[in-house]
Formats: sequence, C-alpha cells, structure tokens
Amino acid sequence: MSLARRATPEDAEELVRLRKVMQDSYLGPDPDVSWQIAAVATLRKKLADPDADLTAFVVERPGGLAACAVGTIEYRLGGPGNPHGTSGYVFSVATDPDRRRRGHSRACMEALLAWFRERGVHRIDLRASPDGEPLYASLGFVRTPDPAMRLTLEDGPVGPSRL
Repeated sequence: MSLARRATPEDAEELVRLRKVMQDSYLGPDPDVSWQIAAVATLRKKLADPDADLTAFVVERPGGLAACAVGTIEYRLGGPGNPHGTSGYVFSVATDPDRRRRGHSRACMEALLAWFRERGVHRIDLRASPDGEPLYASLGFVRTPDPAMRLTLEDGPVGPSRL
C-alpha cells in the first residue's frame, strides 16, 4: 500500500517534473519548458503556507517523487447545490511511468479528498484523461453535462494553449 504525505516547498521541482510527465503523456512532448520556473516559484510559495488554498500530496521514491495529486479551493457565489460557493479543483495527478499500477495516484487522491473534506469543500471537479478516468470513477467522480470552454489572453492573437 502506498503512503501519501503532504508536499512541502522542497518538493516543488519534482511536482513540476511530474506535471510535465502528465502533460506529455496526453498532449505529446513539448520542448517549451519556460513555464516551469514560474510553476516552481508558485508551488514553493503556496506549499509553505499551511492555510493556502492550494496543496499537493505525494508518494516518494528513492531520489524523488513517484506520484502526486495537486488541488486548489476555488470561491464563487453560492447557488443551488453549493450554497457556500466553494469548490475544489484537482489537477496534476501524475505517476512516473515505471511506478504505475501500484496505488500511488489513489493514495494521493484519497489524501487530497480528505484535505478538501477537512476544509468543508463538498464539490470537487477535475478533467480526466482516458487513463485516469477509471481511478476517478472508483472514487465516486461522475461525468457532468457542464461543457468547459477557455479563453487565453495573451499579448498577441488569442489562440489555443496547452494548459
């Protein structure tokens, strides 16, 4: 059985490495790594604050991390089914290819879901890859009819972004 622990600022580089593993696995390899410096800085800052609305849970392996799940709490106006307007969002659930099928992502997800419960968050969203969908379904996630759309504001013309 895998044991997940809450990530620390020292895990930031490995969390970003695993995020790239995840992105490359379903978007294809991308040589652009310019985003990684900013992502590491953001993670270091957020993970240093125990009350931050972003956290991660990880499973270790010799020399680094084997898996992770990152989540954040988002705030909107309340509405039917969610009067307080809080929702969780899960992203960067990743496992190194040579460490898959050992329960690492499940352990990270279960720890992350417990963190959401402790914070009073009852609605949690994520986007599932075909490989990840069976895990999420086994944890109780279901498909929703809510279509996602995105606008990326940049200095140049608006166009699609990787994530």
